[in-house]
Amino acid sequence: MEAWLEHLITQSLEWALFAVALVTFLESLALVGLLLPGTVMMASLGTLVGSGQLGLYPAWAAGIVGCLLGDWISYGIGWKFQGPLHRWKYLKKHQKMLDKTEHALHQHSMFTILVGRFVGPTRPLLPLAAGMLELPVRKFLPPNIIGCILWPPLYLLPGILAGVAIDIPKGAQSGSFKWLLLAVVLLVWLGAWLGWRWWRAGKQRDWATPYLPAQRLRWLAPLSLIIGIGSLVAIQFHPMMPIFRQLLTKVFVG
Repeated sequence: MEAWLEHLITQSLEWALFAVALVTFLESLALVGLLLPGTVMMASLGTLVGSGQLGLYPAWAAGIVGCLLGDWISYGIGWKFQGPLHRWKYLKKHQKMLDKTEHALHQHSMFTILVGRFVGPTRPLLPLAAGMLELPVRKFLPPNIIGCILWPPLYLLPGILAGVAIDIPKGAQSGSFKWLLLAVVLLVWLGAWLGWRWWRAGKQRDWATPYLPAQRLRWLAPLSLIIGIGSLVAIQFHPMMPIFRQLLTKVFVG
């Protein structure tokens, strides 16, 4: 799959945009998104944006189209085949996750659809579950559209940062700066992820794990957030940072 996408991308701009739409479509499609390494693929496509080979806004638009198609098809499948789906053995393997999703949709449908778009395991299940519950279209579409608009650039962002970093002119400090930048991105991501787990563990106990119990998250999540934010502030004073910001600005404003 990844080799085929690489072949498409190298052909032309149109094929690269098609690849973005295809990945976002499959990542959003019911159950398929659970098997597809869509995050890695989106990051790879993001490097094309960061290096200037692909425009951010055309890629963003292609991502929105793929996302909406995947979600709406999943929603339609859930609505049309809710009976057989409940009896499907493969779906029963993910029954626990599906039950959580259905419960969240009953409690806070709009919030769940919007936030669930950014959570890997629930992303390909939410539209399907919404259709199976016969959630009215008027409740499904607004948060779904908002989520599909905001999601593509967020998932392209790691690749964009990597692509911009690759384009930094070689110099005495460029090599070390790229490693520092990678470390900062990982620290910020880890802090945000642990913060998310801490917030969810406070609402649902089954989000806690033996390795990350609520008691440990209570101090680990804030500490990780502080370290991540601190490292992000500190790297702003690196001598290579003005060059990086200039290249990054070109990606967004041309």
